[in-house]
This record gives sequence, structure tokens and C-alpha cells, in this order.
Amino acid sequence: MLGFAERTPWLHTIASLYTNGALVLLALLMVVAWRRARNRSPAAGATAVWAPVAVLLAYGVSNLVKVLVREPRPCQVLHLPTVAPCDYVTDFSMPSNHATIAAAAAAAILLTDRALGLTATAITVLVGVSRVYLGAHYPHDVLIGFLIGAAIGVTGRWAHRFLVDRIPRPLVTTRD
Repeated sequence: MLGFAERTPWLHTIASLYTNGALVLLALLMVVAWRRARNRSPAAGATAVWAPVAVLLAYGVSNLVKVLVREPRPCQVLHLPTVAPCDYVTDFSMPSNHATIAAAAAAAILLTDRALGLTATAITVLVGVSRVYLGAHYPHDVLIGFLIGAAIGVTGRWAHRFLVDRIPRPLVTTRD
């Protein structure tokens, strides 16, 4: 991928902006999914509230795995120039936090709203591609991040009953 990145300097700025901007897009999709869901039912609203919880949990798990695995970033091992600046040696590579967070958001949104979830999934795949393109991660870092994030995101189905009973009604339903 680094060879491709060297041949496409016009894409560097786009990929750099997208890699973080996509997380903002996913946050906006979570808000839209929540607003749509709370108009449907309290149960749907509670499922939508799971998305930001899943993202926070996924981020925590991702950082824990990073510390346990301690895989150096590609730029530190390969000593090749990358599009993204090389992070500190204590900022480990596996799993990709970006991929983990994006996958958790996409999976949780998919539980709430199919159309928005499919859009979030497409955004997530491009996040993974951007992380490898920029040279910040190996492909397996992104795949592991996707697996962790998606696994946590879909646990919303199991957390659903707990959330329905405990989330204040104004968060999960609108007043007519």
C-alpha cells in the first residue's frame, strides 16, 4: 500500500482528512439514528443509545489490547517514509483504534437503522483503507480492530433489555 501511496500524492490530504473526519461523520450518524429511533419506540430509542456506549467500550478494549500486544507501528519497523507522521514508540499499532471505533459505531447503528448502518459500514471500510494507506497500520491491525469493534457493537442486542429498563424516557422516546 505504501507504494500506491507514493504514486498518489494527490490523495494524501484527502486520506489524512478522511481518517479523522469519518469518525465525526459516524458520530453524526449515531445522532440521526437515535433521533429516528426514538420516534419509533422506546425500545428502538434504547437500542440507539447503545451506539455511543459501544464506541467508548470499544475504544477502551482497543487500548487495552494495544498495551498487551505492544506491536510497533509499520514506520518504526520498516523504516520507510509514510504519509502519516510516525507516532511515538509507545503508541502501538494493533489494533487500529480508528478501525475499532468505526466498526463499533457501524455495528451499533446497524442494529438501530439498516440504511444508516449500511452507510456507516461503508464509511468504516474506508477508514480501514485510509489507516493502511497512510502507513499508520498494517492490514491485520485494521482487521483486528474491525472484529473487536463489531463484536462490541453487536452486543447491544444483549444490552438492549438492560437499557430499555434503565434509560430515562425522554432519551428513548419523543413526546407527541
